[in-house]
Amino acid sequence: MSAHAPKNGFSTANPHALATILEASQTKRIIAARDIFDIAGTKLWARDLPVSQTLQRKLLDRQLLHPLESCLLAEDGVTTHSLVRATQSLLERDTPLAALLRPHADKIVREVSHLPLHSVVQLLLTAGQASRPESFEHAVQAMALNGALMIAHGGGTAELRVAMLCGLLHDLGEMYIDPKHGEADADRALDFHSYQQLVVHPHVGKLLIDQLTNYPSAVARAIAEHHERLDGSGYPHCLTRDQVSPHGRLLAVTEATLSVLRGEHPHLARASVALRVVPGEFDLGWVGPISHAARAQPALHATLGAEEIQARLAGLDAALRAAQDSASVLASGAESPALKDALGLAQHLLSRLRAGWNASGLWSKEMVAAVDAGEVEAVEDELLFRLHSIRRAALLRAGALPAGDAQRLNLLCERLNEAVC
Repeated sequence: MSAHAPKNGFSTANPHALATILEASQTKRIIAARDIFDIAGTKLWARDLPVSQTLQRKLLDRQLLHPLESCLLAEDGVTTHSLVRATQSLLERDTPLAALLRPHADKIVREVSHLPLHSVVQLLLTAGQASRPESFEHAVQAMALNGALMIAHGGGTAELRVAMLCGLLHDLGEMYIDPKHGEADADRALDFHSYQQLVVHPHVGKLLIDQLTNYPSAVARAIAEHHERLDGSGYPHCLTRDQVSPHGRLLAVTEATLSVLRGEHPHLARASVALRVVPGEFDLGWVGPISHAARAQPALHATLGAEEIQARLAGLDAALRAAQDSASVLASGAESPALKDALGLAQHLLSRLRAGWNASGLWSKEMVAAVDAGEVEAVEDELLFRLHSIRRAALLRAGALPAGDAQRLNLLCERLNEAVC
């Protein structure tokens, strides 16, 4: 799949999803739950027949009468019982995430056993568990954390189960893009080409849930929104504030937290910093339990000395000012609507970043001296990552530009690159 959602739903077999299912079939029994026909009525595969490479060849570029996902069944795949075991294993580990989950462990485990697993979801989760185990682990983590945050928020049973389903299913759309463009690097080390491919997966996940399952519409909507940010800096649609649903806001906090915790320096304090460093990115109503749990953990340890941190902070401040000046100058001379739109977005996001910088107090040597060096370093890391994100967001918003406009936008990107290199 390219960086665009499928135009005809799931009428043809997605090559990346099919490859994942076939790989999983080497260790799991995946069969046809019904006869598989193409749109002309030609029978391609018989009911109860295990999937194989032969099926892959027969499906090549064929329009199907029914989506392939609804025609297959994983007989020995993921069940609520195996999800319970995976959740219990997660809770037993000595990790920052487990520490955050344990106060709600009993209720989380109890509710996992009541989650409805639609056959399409069961197939895709099974395929992910067998061929992309890190994706299944991430799904279980998101299910548990979404549940814990909903419990802490006082949500009832129905809200809790919807929240846990949102977490479990939020990244199913990734199976439909080339795995080399996935989120293994927590979305922080992807080049722009990979980012272009990745940004479609929330929308594909929404289509999956909307078209192939009977889950509540709130689940599909939250999946579509799990990389959106309330200040418009997210993807795929740069939604703002009230455009993002309550479950979408929750899932965005969960996804951002897990992104930090699977990074190079996993720590709840770093997650708390990431969620608060730029005002207006996340719904603080969902952030509270994470910040509270972070305060109960050991303090962050800095990896750099105080002088080096000061020097990097000065460089960050200079780079941020240069990027703001560059965006302002370029915007004043922009003529094409696409370039104006991209530069307008960059200016907006840079102003939000400046607000975060001002609120952090990192511009004040006295403030920096009074704050734990580990937290200062975490804030700086997050601000650098936001600069990286602004570059990608502006390029994505601009799309294909005429040569002159592309050169102008590249001037801004060079300023942003100087900050993150």
